[in-house]
Amino acid sequence: MIDFRSDTVTRPSEKMRQAMSAAELGDDVYGDDPTVNELESWSAKNHGFEDALFCSSGTQANLLALMSHCERGDEYLCGQQAHNYKFEGGGAAVLGSIQPQPVENEKDGTLCLSKLGGYIKPIDPHYARTRLLSLENTINGKVLPLNYLAQAREFADKHKLSLHLDGARVYNAAVALDVDIKKISEHFDSITVCLSKGLGAPIGSLLFGSTEFIAKARRWRKVLGGGMRQVGLLAAAAKVALTDNITKLKVDHQNAMYLATALKNIKGISVDTNQVQTNMVFAKLPSTIDAKLIANELKQKNILITPSQYLRLVTHLDISTNDIDIFVKEFERIMFKYC
Repeated sequence: MIDFRSDTVTRPSEKMRQAMSAAELGDDVYGDDPTVNELESWSAKNHGFEDALFCSSGTQANLLALMSHCERGDEYLCGQQAHNYKFEGGGAAVLGSIQPQPVENEKDGTLCLSKLGGYIKPIDPHYARTRLLSLENTINGKVLPLNYLAQAREFADKHKLSLHLDGARVYNAAVALDVDIKKISEHFDSITVCLSKGLGAPIGSLLFGSTEFIAKARRWRKVLGGGMRQVGLLAAAAKVALTDNITKLKVDHQNAMYLATALKNIKGISVDTNQVQTNMVFAKLPSTIDAKLIANELKQKNILITPSQYLRLVTHLDISTNDIDIFVKEFERIMFKYC
């Protein structure tokens, strides 16, 4: 099956499976799993933070960050397209009693800092207390520039806000910018890193922050039912993801551009190759085309996409240039049939 739906569909490598099989285990709720402890200590140092927490998912890690930065009745600023606002079930509001204040993202994925300033609430009992600015990098495949991150840090300091990064695909950003991850993380009080997307681990995300912050997040993880026992099985795969698969993201980016260029040559398809910065390609279908019909026909050829008039196609470890050639050939055939 050739699967373009997301980079979450990657499968663990043989090396990961071997590491999982050989992992030394203990009860992580007691703090006794040596593989988890080693992953958290090692990764915290590599990302420039005091401490780290291994979480079951990026959604959980983001929620723990929000609940650790904010109290009940507080507010966080974020993008209208931010994952922790739009796609995480309203967890901050439902479980943390934290109010999101979304602001429309700019075309490059950034948030206009001058606009953000106008959304910060005054100190008044009528208002929620604005405590946090949350950014996402990458967002819809777009990379936030380093100078923008520095400006966001200055903005947060000026307004006495904490600064969090939803870094689900932050390594895609680092590879695209050709910088060490610390060049991104140094601007933030906390970041999340998803291990089960392009990095290829089967499960897991990491949350980074100060020792005090992570201690608070660890408690909230337990409250939310996120305490796991012999989870070193998964931590072992996560370590392989961080040591072996970061450099491979560059191939995913090259494949995305290869895909975008090929799709651009198909009549009726609109693709802006200038917007392809990492591993995501967005292709607009004609309004007369039924996207579900296209998806169903492709599925018959063992190709999976998410049906939409504005297709999001994601390259990853399990997508090769040959897979792209097969997809483009079938896609062009179907478009010729219905256009």
